[in-house]
Amino acid sequence: MTTATTAPAGRVTPDGPRARFGDLLAAEWLRTWSLRSTPWLYVITALAVIAFNAGTAYDHYKYWYQYDTRSRTAFVANGIPLVDAFTMNAALVLVLALAAIGAVSVTGEYGTGLIRTTFTAVPARRSVMAAKVLVLAAVTSAFGALVAAASFASTQAILSGRHASVPLDHPDAPRVIVASALLAPVAALAGLAIGTVVRHTGGSVVGCVVVLLLLPMVLSERRHLTAVLQHTLLFSAWERLTSTQTQRSHDLFPWTITGAWTVYALWALAAGAVTVLAVHRRDQ
Repeated sequence: MTTATTAPAGRVTPDGPRARFGDLLAAEWLRTWSLRSTPWLYVITALAVIAFNAGTAYDHYKYWYQYDTRSRTAFVANGIPLVDAFTMNAALVLVLALAAIGAVSVTGEYGTGLIRTTFTAVPARRSVMAAKVLVLAAVTSAFGALVAAASFASTQAILSGRHASVPLDHPDAPRVIVASALLAPVAALAGLAIGTVVRHTGGSVVGCVVVLLLLPMVLSERRHLTAVLQHTLLFSAWERLTSTQTQRSHDLFPWTITGAWTVYALWALAAGAVTVLAVHRRDQ
């Protein structure tokens, strides 16, 4: 004689239905905003980035009368208003902050042991991490779009007081705005991937700084090999997409805009793949 047993309602069994992916997305969304510090991190980062850009534009506004007529004409002709729209200092802050947010979103769970509970409740680890990737990408994409749009609007409003602004329909403006907006999610996904591999908050943040910020500075543009290696990095791709024609004319080994967009896409895809695959068959 054999007896049949029935699992309690709501419990996942080997033969029972798995958690729906929509449920995992909803759980990850709630987990993202469960810490009160998370919204503040985004707010502080946004204010810092916009302040850096607006401050640079205000410097040009304030000292405008020190420029001669030729310099004022070249200011707009060379696309400097677009450089002010998203400065390198602002990009550095954005990359560092978003990469850290991405890393902490997973290392925090490893530190508290919550990740073990999650994987026990949902053995499909790849699905859990895929949900984390999608939610982080969605949140940071919206964040990046908001910050990039606010930076462009504020800087051009400041420069318009000297008739030195450029409109949104400027040929290069959409590229600068989109590239700066997408820098946020790609940096966050890179931080998430590094955090998934390293699993320690301090080590992950250091890894983000080295990979995303230090390597582009260490690799020289004066030699072909190091220039090619530099062109594969995220920050270098952003610089290419937001550079002016005058800046590009000084490149010893120029590369295309299409190539820079490709680097963006490959970094996002690689980071997502590493995040999803790194947890498979690995002790937690």
